[in-house]
Amino acid sequence: MKKKQILLAAFMLLALLAGCAGKEKEDEVQEAESAESTDTAAEEQAQQIIFTGQDIEGNQISSDIFSQSKITMVNVWATYCNPCLSEMPELGELAGAYEKEEFQIIGIISDVMDNADQKTIDMAKDLITQTKAEYPHLLLNESVYFALLTNVTVVPTTFFVDENGVVLETVLGAMDRSGWEAKINELLEKE
Repeated sequence: MKKKQILLAAFMLLALLAGCAGKEKEDEVQEAESAESTDTAAEEQAQQIIFTGQDIEGNQISSDIFSQSKITMVNVWATYCNPCLSEMPELGELAGAYEKEEFQIIGIISDVMDNADQKTIDMAKDLITQTKAEYPHLLLNESVYFALLTNVTVVPTTFFVDENGVVLETVLGAMDRSGWEAKINELLEKE
């Protein structure tokens, strides 16, 4: 079992180390993504996300969290990713700018496993504190990985999920607050 966990962790870390996209890469990455088949995107978006895991504070969290808001922004980030860390202060501001019933943010720390040593967890906590990203941050585990991250090749990657746990849209790369607000408001108007 330990060998399986180590191999899974190594595979997930390798996949996520492949890319860290900043604002300057966003257009290039989004163009490549829009070239994908719309049939595949429609199939992926129609599937409900189901996972169980724990946040960085040790609280159990499941996909039931999506039912708490009309729109949930799931921001996948990594401790080594400067564009991720650069956008987190504004994400922290956005987390408090909307009513919880309308919108919430969840972070997924893609390079910190739920069985990580305390030093690694404390380092991630320090980054969250420094960036004032005061919203739940999930630690990576097998359930979270297979529910959301199997196709993630760049961090940050952000998913917008409806209250039923269905992905509405995926954004690769970082954005500033005004870009995120426009996207959030657009999705809320559709709901």
